[in-house]
Amino acid sequence: MTAKVFEAALGIGAPWSVGAVEFDEATKVLTVPVDFKPGTRFKVSGQKGLHPVHDTVVKTYRHLNFFQHEYYLKVRTPRVKLGDGSVRLVEPDFAGRLSGFTLLFEALVLMLSQQMPFAAVARIVGESAYRCMQVCNRYVEMALEQADFSDVTSLAIDETSRARGHDYVTLAADAQARRVIFVTEGRDAKAVKALAADLAAHGCPPEQITSVSIDMSPAFIKGVSDQLPNAQITFDKFHVVVHANAAVDKTRRIEQRTEKSLKGMR
Repeated sequence: MTAKVFEAALGIGAPWSVGAVEFDEATKVLTVPVDFKPGTRFKVSGQKGLHPVHDTVVKTYRHLNFFQHEYYLKVRTPRVKLGDGSVRLVEPDFAGRLSGFTLLFEALVLMLSQQMPFAAVARIVGESAYRCMQVCNRYVEMALEQADFSDVTSLAIDETSRARGHDYVTLAADAQARRVIFVTEGRDAKAVKALAADLAAHGCPPEQITSVSIDMSPAFIKGVSDQLPNAQITFDKFHVVVHANAAVDKTRRIEQRTEKSLKGMR
């Protein structure tokens, strides 16, 4: 009965099945063994037909907590023999993209990481901040591989400091869709060159960009002029206001020094 409940909760079915569930009172850890029916043949991505099991490897996956207790799936994972004699591991559908986690556990990490720093996520899920960061990096890489910028025509480019000091990164956003599509280190013309190359790699020729919003950085102006030849440059209004305020302040100081009647009226 217990096995059937866990099978239903995990959403697994033939040829997979749950064995005797173990709960360690000392460590408060729940371990659920998962096995497959003997004689089962498995599909392999990119290969035709069903393939016989060559041997097995026991793999452990961290799953969502069972109440407040850590929950692990201990899976006897098959390695199948292909027609060319090579051997391929066949992981179950619930396996995550990073070794050692299920898809649902990774989904939790991703959801939390949108709202808080990795250190806080790590404390909540009981894993290292490095592992949580690895999960996010893997899914970001997957998303970037599938990114399609073929409809992008307007960009907003800006830089921001990373951590402390003068370590800067450049960000580019689709001005129409209002989403960041590119991030790179530095804040010079090379950053715009890297942006143009990334756009081209994802279906957007640099010539397709017709409008770019940037600050008054000479490096950005040069980069856009060289790499995005059809783009009309619009200066970010916030930077225009900053420069206008600085000019007004400079003029005020000069007038105070030259006009005695204005002294003390700052």
